[in-house]
Amino acid sequence: MNKKNKILSNTIRALSMDAVQKANSGHPGMPMGMADVATILFKKFLNFNPKNPNWLNRDRFVLSAGHGSMLLYSLLYLTGYKSVTLNDIKNFRQLNSICAGHPEYIPNTGIETTTGPLGQGISNAVGFALAEEILKKKLGKDIINHKTYVVAGDGCLMEGLSHESMSLAGHLKLKNLIMLFDNNSISIDGPTSLAVSDNFKKRFESYGWNYIHINGHNGNEIFKAIKKAQSSKKPTVISCKTIIGYGSPNKSGKASSHGSPLGKDEIKLVKKKLKWNYKTFEIPKNILNEWRKIGYRGIKTEKRWNKFYIKKKNKINKILSNKFSRSIKIEKKIAASETKSLATRKSSETILNTLIKNTNTLIGGSADLTGSNNTKTKHHKLIIPGNFSGNYIHYGVREHAMCGIMNGLALHSKIIPYGGTFLIFSDYCKPSIRLAALMRQRVIYVMTHDSIGLGEDGPTHQPIEHLSGLRAIPNLNIFRPADRMETIECWDLALKNINTPSVLCLTRQNLDPIRKKYIKINKSSFGAYEVLRTNKKINLTILATGSEVNLAINTSHKLAKDKIYSKVISMPCQEIFEKQSRKYKNKILNETKLKISIEAGSTENWKKYVGSNGLTFGIDEFGKSAPYKDIFKHFKLTPENIFNKIKKKMRK
Repeated sequence: MNKKNKILSNTIRALSMDAVQKANSGHPGMPMGMADVATILFKKFLNFNPKNPNWLNRDRFVLSAGHGSMLLYSLLYLTGYKSVTLNDIKNFRQLNSICAGHPEYIPNTGIETTTGPLGQGISNAVGFALAEEILKKKLGKDIINHKTYVVAGDGCLMEGLSHESMSLAGHLKLKNLIMLFDNNSISIDGPTSLAVSDNFKKRFESYGWNYIHINGHNGNEIFKAIKKAQSSKKPTVISCKTIIGYGSPNKSGKASSHGSPLGKDEIKLVKKKLKWNYKTFEIPKNILNEWRKIGYRGIKTEKRWNKFYIKKKNKINKILSNKFSRSIKIEKKIAASETKSLATRKSSETILNTLIKNTNTLIGGSADLTGSNNTKTKHHKLIIPGNFSGNYIHYGVREHAMCGIMNGLALHSKIIPYGGTFLIFSDYCKPSIRLAALMRQRVIYVMTHDSIGLGEDGPTHQPIEHLSGLRAIPNLNIFRPADRMETIECWDLALKNINTPSVLCLTRQNLDPIRKKYIKINKSSFGAYEVLRTNKKINLTILATGSEVNLAINTSHKLAKDKIYSKVISMPCQEIFEKQSRKYKNKILNETKLKISIEAGSTENWKKYVGSNGLTFGIDEFGKSAPYKDIFKHFKLTPENIFNKIKKKMRK
C-alpha cells in the first residue's frame, strides 16, 4: 500500500478499534484486516453515491462477515453517508444506534442487507447479482449494469449455505458477482485448521468461479485482482490473504483479536505502530476530506447515468408496473363458479397463470419440486446460464440458498420473488425466512404438502410443528387457505403486504369449495371470518384452517342434526386476525363459551383461542405413512370423532 492509501486504511482501523473498545463489545480484528482491501475497492472501483443511497444502478456492497460491522459503518461515515455520523459510531452497539452489533438493513442508509448469521450475505449477494442480470435484460444495460461485491470470511465459507449459493451462482454464470474472501485463517475457536482443510482454489473452480489469490495488504495486488474481475465472464472470488487484527503487536494473527476489544493499552501500541498520532475517534480534516472525495465521485457518476434514465423513465415505470388487482378480479370471478374439488397448490397455479401475464417483476422458482409445488405455469420462461430474459429459476435442491437468494432479489429493487418447496422443508429455510421478516421484505414462500394430507410419503415429510414454529416468527404472515377463493385472496394479500413476507401453506389433496359469495371483498383480509352458521342462536364456535375447514363444515352439519348449533370460522391467517379491532375479534371468538379448533398439526398455537374450557383437535406426535384418508382416520380427525367428543364435553 502506498502511503496515502495506508493512511486511509488506518482511518478504518482506528475507528473500528475505538468503537469496539468504547462499547466493550465487538469484533475489531476483521475490519483491521480487511481495511486495505476495502480502501482500494471504494477508492478505485465501487460506484455509489452517498447523497442518493438508493440510486438504482449503484454497485452493491454486502458484508457477509457481519460481525466485522465496523468496517461497513466506518466506510459509510467516511465516504459521506448522512445515515452514519461520528456520534453513531461512538454509540456502536448501543440502544437505537444505527451502528448495531451486526448490520441491520434500513432503507436509504447504505446498509444493503442484514447480515451476521454467517453465509447469509453470500446468498443475498447472489440474489443481488441475479436481480442485476434480470433487470439489465428488461431495462437495457445503459440503465442496469453494475457489480455486486461481497466480503466473506472463513466462517461464511464453512456454512453449507455458501456451498449452495456459490454453486448456483457459478452455474448461472453471474459474471458481475465478485467475492472478496477475507482469508485470515482465524475463527473464534482459533486457527481454521482446527476444522477446515479445504483446497479453496479447487473448490471455487469446481463451482464455475474464477479464483484469484492475493496478498490482502498489497495495494497493487488488490487493484489488479479487482480490475481483472471486472471483465470476467463468470463470478470471481478474490482470496485476500490478510492478517486479522492487522497492526496489533500482540494480537494480530490471533483469535484474541476476533471477538473482543483489544484493550486500551494494546490500542496505544497499535496506533504507535501505524503512526496514527491522534486521539480516540479523532480524524484530521485533511484525511476525512480525502475520504469524502471518494464519495463525491459517485455524484458525477449518477449524473451521467441520469441522462439515460430520464429518456427511458416512462418506459421503465411501465415495465416495472404491475396489474395484480386485475388478475385477482379475474380469478375470483372464475372461482365463484367453481364446483369441482381442487387442491390449493393447484389453485395457486391457476392464479399464478394469470398473475404472470400481468407483471414483469414477479420472479418464481422452486427447490427442485416444481411439478409438486405447481409454481411454474405455461407462461413462465426459464432463467438459464447466460440468459436472464426469463422469470423462473430452477434452484435445485438448495432450499436455504433459494430463500437467501430471494432476499437479495427483493432487496435489490422492484422484483417480487416467490419460491416453492414442501412445508416440511421450511426447516431448511428458516434462517433466511427469519431475516426476510426482520428486514420487512416482500418475499413469498409457496409451501405445499402442508399436513398429513400428503399421505404416503410418511412422517419424514409430514409437517406437524411447522405451522406453530413459523407463526412464532414476528412480522411473518402464515396463510393456510381452505379453497380456491381463499388461495386467490391470500396471494392478493401476500402481494399487497410490501413490508411483510408471506408463507402460503397449500394442500396436496383436493378440497371442496367453501365460498361462492363476497367475491368483491377479500374476506381473508380479516384473518378469520364466518363461513357457516347452522342457526341464528349457536352453542359452539369451530375454528379451522386449510383442509380442515371442510372437516369443520361437515362436523357442524352433523352437530346440527343433533340440535347442537354452531358457526364455522375459517382462519386463513392468525397474524392478520390479531391485527383486527377488539370488537371484530370479540364477534368472532366470544359469541359462545365453548370453542374448538381443528388443524392437522400441533395444537399448541390454538390454546389462546379456545381457552382452558375448549377442545383442540390436531396432532401432537409424528405422522404415519399411508393414504391420507386413512391417516386422518388414524388420528381421529373425522366428523364422527369430533362430534362424539363435543357431545361428551357438552354433557359435563
